[in-house]
Amino acid sequence: MGSRPVTVAVIFAGGTGSRMNGATRPKQFLELGGRPIIAHTLQHFEEHEQVAAIFIACLEPWIAYLEGIVERFGFEKVAGIVAGGETCQLSIANGLEAAAAWTSKRGADDAIVLVHDGVRPLIDHETISRCIASVEARGATATVANAQETVIVSDGDVVSEVMDRNRCLLARAPQGFRLEDLLVAERRAIASGRVDYIDCVSLMAAAGATIHTIPGPPDNIKITTRRDFFAFKGYMDYKEMEQLWESS
Repeated sequence: MGSRPVTVAVIFAGGTGSRMNGATRPKQFLELGGRPIIAHTLQHFEEHEQVAAIFIACLEPWIAYLEGIVERFGFEKVAGIVAGGETCQLSIANGLEAAAAWTSKRGADDAIVLVHDGVRPLIDHETISRCIASVEARGATATVANAQETVIVSDGDVVSEVMDRNRCLLARAPQGFRLEDLLVAERRAIASGRVDYIDCVSLMAAAGATIHTIPGPPDNIKITTRRDFFAFKGYMDYKEMEQLWESS
């Protein structure tokens, strides 16, 4: 059997936190438990044995601040921090280009890339492993969660369709791809002037790729609002209490 393809992670940390009312810094740098949200997120990829390198797309004025976080928490797998672009898609593209340059220098032409939000810190080791395995076996992969409520489609203020909830899934992260496939799709989209895809699954689906799914943890929320932040805090408090129960 041949060796497994190298896996790299591209983390998007380019948001300004405009929906986090009252925050004095971008949401990815808000702290909980003495660690910024981005540090909680990076830790999962740092500790995963199959992730060889991490690349982060960051707001350019905050790159030095992020470099300090990387040094402070000893993230040895962070191989590059690049400036974000005008859109989320362009920011991720910058991270992909850095990842491709890194893998090319190491002769790793068959690389897998996991694209993840810096403000999704509630990912886990099992989901990362499952996503990598899915990309290896099947190709482009979206981490998903089941819809917990009824989903409707509306035209203005009139319901036009009630979806079958059993067939509705929520797109989460990481999203996994063959690095070369995603990079080609990104370059083509950018060359055509399309730079507003909301995520890489949307981009790859528009490019004609078949997207496979894996289940992810239901708690793997994206921390966008103050309510999300407090939900994350509640989860962390719960995990601390769990340790006390287990030791009693």
